[in-house]
Amino acid sequence: QPLMTTLIYTVVFGGIAGIPTDGVPQVLFYMGGNAVWGFFAACLNGTANTFTGNAGVFGKVYFPRLVSPISTVISSMADFGVQLVMFLIFWVYYLITGQVSPNLVGILLLPVILVYLGLLGLGFGIIVSSLTTKYRDLTMLVGFGVSLWMYITPVVYPVSTLGNGGLYTLVMLNPVTCAVEAFRWAFLGQGVMEPLYWCVSAVVMAVVVFFGVIIFSRVEKTFMDTV
Repeated sequence: QPLMTTLIYTVVFGGIAGIPTDGVPQVLFYMGGNAVWGFFAACLNGTANTFTGNAGVFGKVYFPRLVSPISTVISSMADFGVQLVMFLIFWVYYLITGQVSPNLVGILLLPVILVYLGLLGLGFGIIVSSLTTKYRDLTMLVGFGVSLWMYITPVVYPVSTLGNGGLYTLVMLNPVTCAVEAFRWAFLGQGVMEPLYWCVSAVVMAVVVFFGVIIFSRVEKTFMDTV
């Protein structure tokens, strides 16, 4: 799936639409962005059905309910690892041929990026999961919303194409943008690393996780009455 998605992005956005990639090989640009976004989306979508998907287990035995969404995030990291291996195969080739100039020290930030995205996806996911115990149709809306979210995240375009106006600010305030840009900055040598937006994104992540855990803890006490 990642390879097919990369091929489609390369043909549609790179070939037909002619969207630039700031001198980065298109395969690496799209594959890297898709891998990072895919990890976040998997964390959010996977944890968004925690209560409805595990009602049978939750109703029979007690254990800390947060174990379930956390395990989903961890399994998503394993899936990301597979995509990362495929990405590195192409990356090594382009590195040897001198077509990319990575920030090797920045690659050490990869665990930080993954933890950040995992927590962000977990926070949003458990909030949605708590709400869907009463509002089942919200699940379909979330799936549609996540698809739209991707397009305000620089997965198929570089932020350099947005200029310096309001659209640029909007995209940079998207908490997933910093992670995508940091990944490209580390591995491809292209990407925006602005401390201000990273601080804003970290605060958003912390707030989302905090309120997510509170709401989740309250709903788990009574969810069997409504699920």
